Amino acid sequence: MNIKKKEVEMEQVLKGFTLDFFGSGKHKTSPEKFFDEKNAILLDVRSKEEAASLSINLAYHSNIECMNIPVNEIPDRLDEIPAGKHIGVFCSGVVRSAIVYAYLLSKGFSGTLILAGGYAALTEALKPGKILKVVRHDK
Repeated sequence: MNIKKKEVEMEQVLKGFTLDFFGSGKHKTSPEKFFDEKNAILLDVRSKEEAASLSINLAYHSNIECMNIPVNEIPDRLDEIPAGKHIGVFCSGVVRSAIVYAYLLSKGFSGTLILAGGYAALTEALKPGKILKVVRHDK
């Protein structure tokens, strides 16, 4: 693909980022809602060091595959991200998630959303009572 075509793809993505788009929250999802998706990927774009210090392993959420690909490695490892799945992009804040979100949209990953809320929202969604519901549902 030539550079001009890549520029057009990113331009199309950026042109869709209107007030209506962001105001309606079409770019993000909560961890709880994301955990209900079938056949989804939680794409952790934190650095390897961050992921090694605090890893995300959703062993009791069999519908979610967790992947850590640091933001700077996304272009070189794009082929590792399965197409056609719902993708929730996660980082500790929102900056890296937003960058990867826009990049993935420009590459045709239309089922991509930002996993909102960073660590606080993720840990809230994984409190004991919520995990118990998942465990009981799996039995």
